Amino acid sequence: MWRRVPGADDGRVTEIHLGLPMSPLEILALVAAVSLVVARWLPPAARPRTVLAAGAVLLLSSLVLGLTAGIRWQLLPVLAGAALALPFAFAPLLRRRTGRAPWRARWWLALPGSLACVGLIAAGPVAAWSFPVPVFPEPSGEFAVGTRVVQWTDPGRPETFTADPDDRRTVVVQLWYPAQPSSAGVERAQYLGRTEQEARTVSAALARGVGLPGFLVDGVPRARSRAVFDAPVVGGGGRFPVVLFSPGSGGVRTQNTAWAEELASHGYLVAALDHPYDSAAVVLADGRTVTTATASSGDRAEDEKLAAGWTAIRAADLSFVLTRLDGLDRGGSADPLTGRLDTGRAAVTGHSLGGAAALQAARQDHRFRAVVDLDGYPHGPASPALDRPALALTQAVTSATDSRYLPRLTEALGSTTATSYRLTVPGAAHLTFMDGPLYLPPVPPIVGTLGRTGSPRVVAGATLAFLDAVLRDAPGDPAGALSTYGELTVHRPTGSP
Repeated sequence: MWRRVPGADDGRVTEIHLGLPMSPLEILALVAAVSLVVARWLPPAARPRTVLAAGAVLLLSSLVLGLTAGIRWQLLPVLAGAALALPFAFAPLLRRRTGRAPWRARWWLALPGSLACVGLIAAGPVAAWSFPVPVFPEPSGEFAVGTRVVQWTDPGRPETFTADPDDRRTVVVQLWYPAQPSSAGVERAQYLGRTEQEARTVSAALARGVGLPGFLVDGVPRARSRAVFDAPVVGGGGRFPVVLFSPGSGGVRTQNTAWAEELASHGYLVAALDHPYDSAAVVLADGRTVTTATASSGDRAEDEKLAAGWTAIRAADLSFVLTRLDGLDRGGSADPLTGRLDTGRAAVTGHSLGGAAALQAARQDHRFRAVVDLDGYPHGPASPALDRPALALTQAVTSATDSRYLPRLTEALGSTTATSYRLTVPGAAHLTFMDGPLYLPPVPPIVGTLGRTGSPRVVAGATLAFLDAVLRDAPGDPAGALSTYGELTVHRPTGSP
């Protein structure tokens, strides 16, 4: 979790990650398996008690796991190592009970077998550390966080991904908002979906999308975030600036949950979209699951045209959602968010392809007062020029790693008629800018080197520094706050000082 360090001068958050990669029951099974192997090397008087106690603990913990949470694949090497050690641990006890002299292999014969069992058992916690159940950081803001999911259909826009002329574009949106504190022990929101079944559907689709076997990330749909579903909106009557979010290609609305919860805890309303037929899997209100229908062709020019088209659809989705949020705020209904949304202070954000969509939406819809692009290559037309402040957070990019990215991004930011910023985050990779570091192996080329919770801390901190300046008129130049997070390049409008 994140905790503020008393007396810290800059008010930033220091990371203290308290989550363990294995549950208490899994740790009990691990200790019992190790004890079965170690029993061979204990003094004779201690062996029987150790073997019986370890066997009982292993059996009971495995049964409870199997009947409740289910046995994760990471525990299978532990059980395999224990199974190999079991006959050698119990055989001397059985021979003693039958009156036969206990038999023990010589140490130099038993040592390789013991080491093999320990190696198998050790693979379990290593696998659990590599692919953990994600532990979401505690938001650092003053507000608790609530969340809810809505589904909206645009009656004026046909669904271009289907052949049905009567089909209309539908989006699923998850909202995170400042909420009243919940009582201790209240159940937190399921990650990746409203229910565990939806979370498993989405998790499996995401795994397929990147070519991973689904079992590798089976801990992800078990996770709970820090928000509470349908928690009461915080009192006081204040209005929340609005931040819309579009995920990466094949991504889903929940892919930046840690980031969204952090923003909401600081008083923002975050609305993240599923884009049907583009997102990996979207579970609709009627129970249907819509999977991705987008695919690249392999031809660079053709793929750029396809990406520009998908970006345009996403940009239209973002504008439509802002319209619906404005209607929700003005609706005069009993909805708890009515009268609490400040859609006059709205920003549009996105990751990867969603970042490109955010840039396009800001160009086309002047209701957006700011735009944040999280490591997204700008697809589509570069005109008209942006007339809103923009922030692009990127990993370190050079002409050697991607010859097109920097010129294209520089063109997009340099043609603005408002000040824009590019922040290069040291140690970042493309997946640093989403929740991936919380549950993927800490391999630097995949998730960067900022740590499990360091990644969302840095990305959310930089986003907040920018949004507070442009939406809340925080005093001072945001460049000072942004530069603490990485290497900053400022693009000022032509003719400005």
